[in-house]
Amino acid sequence: MNGVPERVGYAAGVGFIVLGGLVAAVAGPLHFDRGSWLAAYLVLVCGVAQCAISNQRLTLGAAPLRPAQQWMLFGSWNIGNALVVAGALAAIPVITDAGGLLLVAGLVLAGAGTRHAQRPIAVALLRAFYLVLAVSIPVGLVLSHLRAGHT
Repeated sequence: MNGVPERVGYAAGVGFIVLGGLVAAVAGPLHFDRGSWLAAYLVLVCGVAQCAISNQRLTLGAAPLRPAQQWMLFGSWNIGNALVVAGALAAIPVITDAGGLLLVAGLVLAGAGTRHAQRPIAVALLRAFYLVLAVSIPVGLVLSHLRAGHT
């Protein structure tokens, strides 16, 4: 069981990167006005961030989280992203807020997995990346509320 959630998470991240590219390719021809946001979100948050989170143990030389924690991280990240996307596209900010909370929970778990790592420079860079994600969550939630008020 060890490492399975990490491999599943990494594969899902790669899948989201591909999906984001496909959304970008069809957004213009289909006149999908939220297409560029959705494509960027799928690639960067659902995809790249999930690949980084799922690969952090190997990248950092850190001890793995317990399997239950790994699955909680995978679930919180993916359910959180699904709620953010659904809430943003449906202009229902409370759904987006719930997703944001799950993403924060995922970042807390991911951050816990960086303790006792063997590569301090890589740890600092990954924690900085997680900090950027953590700061972007409330910004995105505020923008979601503002957009919903104007639709």
